Amino acid sequence: PEAAVPFFLELDGIRRVAVAELAPAVGAVITGSLRAGLGHGKQPRAYNSLLAIDRAAGIAAQYDKHHLVPFGEYIPYREWLKPLGLEKIAGGTADYSKGPGPRTVRVPGLPLMSPLICYEVIFSGQVAPKPVPGTPRPEWLLNLTNDGWFGQSTGPYQHFAAARLRAVEEGLPLVRAANTGISAFIDPFGRVVQKLGLGERGVLDGALLKPIATATLFSRYGQWTPLFLALLAGLIGRFAAYKHSARAR
Repeated sequence: PEAAVPFFLELDGIRRVAVAELAPAVGAVITGSLRAGLGHGKQPRAYNSLLAIDRAAGIAAQYDKHHLVPFGEYIPYREWLKPLGLEKIAGGTADYSKGPGPRTVRVPGLPLMSPLICYEVIFSGQVAPKPVPGTPRPEWLLNLTNDGWFGQSTGPYQHFAAARLRAVEEGLPLVRAANTGISAFIDPFGRVVQKLGLGERGVLDGALLKPIATATLFSRYGQWTPLFLALLAGLIGRFAAYKHSARAR
């Protein structure tokens, strides 16, 4: 799940070899990890990332979280708010840097995927790249999350429900790995195929599900889709009311 490795795994060759021993011959271990990088002016940066470690201990793929939690992973308007004494609610003083946005990622042995870290899965219409003719589309969504700080509350259930909605909107199956639950395989219609509940220990082992045959209207047009449907429903309702009023007269 998210931040399962609380150090810079890409820089630690010994531990990366240990992780690689768990990888299948043609495939990878996918894990949440911290990642180091350089920004403008060669300034060091840290990312909340996903890494795919192959059998040779190489990094087969990576993804950096782009929807960061304000005051948890960074302080917005730091230069103004920091002097006022506002601090992050999470540990540490440095901010994470954000990644470039939704991506289609290729991992050896797997169909193309669109990764999502933690609450990135709640952002409707922003969980996968928009379909472009001639460009491969992801065939599944992968959500790594740390819901431990919710405890035994409604939070994990709400978060899980949001993940199911994203699967329906995009017409893509979703695999969810949460450190304290809820972990699951979800089909492209939002149905839960396998699940480990909140606080349960165990392993989910199953085949990846297939996406629907074509991109959904929502994946193509985003929030315009429900807006159009709402306007259409309003017009139909108005017309029906008019017809009823005319007959009454």
